Amino acid sequence: MDNLLVAENVYKRFGSFTALNNVSINIPRESIFGLLGPNGAGKTTFLRIINQITMPDEGKIYLDGKPLHPDDIAHIGYLPEERGLYKSMKVGEQALYLARLKGLSKAEAKERLSYWFKKLEIEDWWDKKIQELSKGMAQKVQFVITVLHKPKLLIFDEPFSGFDPVNANLIKDEILQLREEGATILFSTHRMESVEELCDYIALIHKSNKLLDGKLTDIKKEYKSNTFEVGLATNDKPALKQELEARFEVSPAKYKSIQDDLKLTIKLKENESSNDLIQYLLTRATIDHFVEVIPSVNDIFIKTVTQNA
Repeated sequence: MDNLLVAENVYKRFGSFTALNNVSINIPRESIFGLLGPNGAGKTTFLRIINQITMPDEGKIYLDGKPLHPDDIAHIGYLPEERGLYKSMKVGEQALYLARLKGLSKAEAKERLSYWFKKLEIEDWWDKKIQELSKGMAQKVQFVITVLHKPKLLIFDEPFSGFDPVNANLIKDEILQLREEGATILFSTHRMESVEELCDYIALIHKSNKLLDGKLTDIKKEYKSNTFEVGLATNDKPALKQELEARFEVSPAKYKSIQDDLKLTIKLKENESSNDLIQYLLTRATIDHFVEVIPSVNDIFIKTVTQNA
């Protein structure tokens, strides 16, 4: 696999506290990679190491196949959780200044800023001061500054903080478009629904240790439990439920439906298949609903962290 960023056996300690304990992560090129974990897990420390704000005590970071170098900051765009705009400075003036720091000429910076300000419908903010903007408005400006120099690697720490649902969806669409245009994106968030919608790969860090990582679809397959949600039309719900409970591991299902069905979750044994279950159910009822239960990222997160508490 072609990886843009590779972290090998990274350790970081602050006095007697270990923030990262032998963490290794590979981030494939042109992918969206979700870095997950509870508060204090070590996520932000890892992001700061990539940005060379702090250095690892042990281990190595490679960008594009080479050891991370101070000059690589030009190839990285970082949106930190704690935003860093100058509140008394005008939006346009500040955006131009920060774009120049990223190596863009004044003309190039103006051209790209004009494109993004028009795209996000914020042209009228150019002469406003940051302190005049809402948190969400300032967040839009910082997003533009982060992506403006078209870096190879984009790092977003809680990118949807402060956004209403409409603007959060707008930024999601822009993140997906940036990936399509060749960017590799690493982001940390507590919003599991965003991980479901955006991520190709994830890693979960808990108490300084990496507990799992890999392709999201592969991880979901690992956590499947051969469980199915069914809705059955029958004239005798109690009798059918009793029969199914005697043969399978059964629990109530909570999906919404307009049908007055017997709604159950049925877990099969390892040697049983969905076809076996369908054939059995068809001899006893009309099947109105049949869906395999796929674990959500939130389910996986809670289960993994709880098991390693």
